[in-house]
Amino acid sequence: MVERKTVGSRAFDICNYIFLGLLAFVSFYPMWHVLCGSFSDPILLTKHYGPLIWTQGYSLEGYKVVFNNPNILSGYLNTIFYVVVGTVSRLLATMIGAYVLSRKGFMFRKVLTFMMVFTMYISGGMIPTFLVVKAVGLYNTRGAIIIPSLIGTWNMIIMKTALQSVPASLEESARLDGANDIVVLFRIILPVVKATVAVIALYYAVGEWNSWFSAIIYLRDTSKRPLQVWLREILLQNSSSGTAVEAVDMDVSALFLEELIKYCTIIVATVPILLIYPFVQKYFVTGVMMGSIKE
Repeated sequence: MVERKTVGSRAFDICNYIFLGLLAFVSFYPMWHVLCGSFSDPILLTKHYGPLIWTQGYSLEGYKVVFNNPNILSGYLNTIFYVVVGTVSRLLATMIGAYVLSRKGFMFRKVLTFMMVFTMYISGGMIPTFLVVKAVGLYNTRGAIIIPSLIGTWNMIIMKTALQSVPASLEESARLDGANDIVVLFRIILPVVKATVAVIALYYAVGEWNSWFSAIIYLRDTSKRPLQVWLREILLQNSSSGTAVEAVDMDVSALFLEELIKYCTIIVATVPILLIYPFVQKYFVTGVMMGSIKE
């Protein structure tokens, strides 16, 4: 039997669709605006006012300037390094920490869990953390970007809850076959909670990709700085030089190119991480729910 919807139910569906459509538009339009701006003619783009529905002319000059900039290329390589190494190391540390804290027979499980959760509410602050990083010899090294934030407490709690939801019979059968903790974790438990692992890996990857504040504090050598630092400098330079657009004696094309470079740099810095989302989107609901609901 087909259930008939009441007038109130249909009205709710209509309002829901309208709200979700507006929310999707608000989320999508800024990306579309930047994408259209990156392929526009620099002079026509600067003269344009209001919403940008389509490209203003066509030009690839912005992308040529971006990819010819040595800072952008070195920053891109550094960002890829931080994302790959940082995500793998943080995910490995999170899985091991969550596995230890999820073992019911571990004596100090509650004490260590309290100490980890305590750091979510009270931290040492920026200056003490900087002094510690400098004292242990990590200042101006790539390790300063990865090691101080090796474990995300909230992600470890999600992983810990997911590991606790795995039936104990699986571990017991592996123990009877002579498996140790490493075999139990990586060959028995993790395949069961791979959805949670995928979600947390994406969280770490996005965080590493968007990170720039730590690089400004800990990296004095500009050749080690990630792409986001150079993107920030380009945006700041564009904002501070915006009042000079009306200068008469300057090269108009070169001056207007600054606006185009801003859009092109945002696209170059955003597209790679956006391409990862479709491959892990199916794990979102399953992974987060598995790590947030305790039996």
